Amino acid sequence: MTSPSGDTGLLAPGWAGSAAAAATGDQAYLRALLDAEAALTRAQAAVGLAPAEAATAVTEAAGGTFDAVSLAGRARAGGNPVIPLVADLTKAVGDAYGPYVHRGATSQDILDTATMLVASRTLGLVVADLGRTEQALARLAAEHRDTAMPGRTLTQHAVPTTFGLKAAGWRSLVLDARDRVRAVRESLPAQLGGAAGTLAAFGAYGAGDPAGLPEAYARELGLRAPDLPWHTLRTPVGDLAGCLAFAAGALGKLAVDVLTLSRTEIAEVVEGSGGGSSAMPHKSNPVRSTLIASAARRAPQLAATLYGAMAAEDERPAGAWHAEWEPLRDLLRLVGGAARDAAELAEGLRVRPGAMREHLDLTHGLIVSERLSAELAPVLGRARAKELLTRLASEGRPLAEAPELADADLDPTHYTGSAGALTDRALERR
Repeated sequence: MTSPSGDTGLLAPGWAGSAAAAATGDQAYLRALLDAEAALTRAQAAVGLAPAEAATAVTEAAGGTFDAVSLAGRARAGGNPVIPLVADLTKAVGDAYGPYVHRGATSQDILDTATMLVASRTLGLVVADLGRTEQALARLAAEHRDTAMPGRTLTQHAVPTTFGLKAAGWRSLVLDARDRVRAVRESLPAQLGGAAGTLAAFGAYGAGDPAGLPEAYARELGLRAPDLPWHTLRTPVGDLAGCLAFAAGALGKLAVDVLTLSRTEIAEVVEGSGGGSSAMPHKSNPVRSTLIASAARRAPQLAATLYGAMAAEDERPAGAWHAEWEPLRDLLRLVGGAARDAAELAEGLRVRPGAMREHLDLTHGLIVSERLSAELAPVLGRARAKELLTRLASEGRPLAEAPELADADLDPTHYTGSAGALTDRALERR
């Protein structure tokens, strides 16, 4: 059975069943194409290029049911689905007002505009889930402001940090992603230029100021009015590629950290509802993190295809424009699914301060060697202090047993620097 979104997502658990899946499916795209066609007739009516009755007739007909499977099959003949859709919509409108369907436009006007509508609707969902994620991470950061844990660099224990600061860092990236996605969403333009981007046909149909029509069109759709037709000026698509790839990477940082910290031998955090194994009953896999990490690994290549398509020849490109459709939809789906999973991950994440405290002692005091080196340098000299600590580390003895360090403070929870203050500062951001 085909899902309402037009794709079951059988091999895509990262976005299957998400709101983004429904917002980007074939039916959603078809709805956006129809919305774009209806808005075009209404815009022409608003500037006196079509009777109000035509706008009503086209809008009502566009609200009907159209066969996406048939349109997909017939799209091969002209290379895009707009051509057969215009034929079907014109027939549905009827003889009296059918000639006003798609009048003066080119297929790319409608498909680009529909793509901006789909992107805007999907990005709204992404922003909402990023908001859920940052709120959950803010709570974790505040709750664990002073929960000490090992800081790790190049896979090894470095110096102590706090889980609050780590969660605040995750949140900072999520807010960066939210701000970028929000800004791009607000900038998405309608597309209207006619056959070669000159708006000539609208003048031929009687428009006194064809250059004013795109603004009326954008107003009907809730999109930004374009400065120029952008058939081969693909800034909007490049902006989408950038913000979506960044969002995937930002969420990926959260995911890979959780994957590391939830390893059996570390177990400093646990996903709230892990996934089972088909063969091993004892396992509770970090599935949310796994799916987010998968999206983060795919997103850059999809974005690269969109950036490559920016080299679009002439006034209308052959192949470059067509190459955008699938990777852009895949990016919207991936990031929409990852944002959903990130919200669930952050809201359900369980933190284990006891394990963190236990791991701080694994190196028997060496995790504070940086502080000891700084404190011993005025007494022994920098070189001798480093030599002493290096020797003690090689011997594998707890530093507390070393006579030279009898009076030293070896408690790693006392060496988290400005982690608390940095966390507080990060949480001031909204």
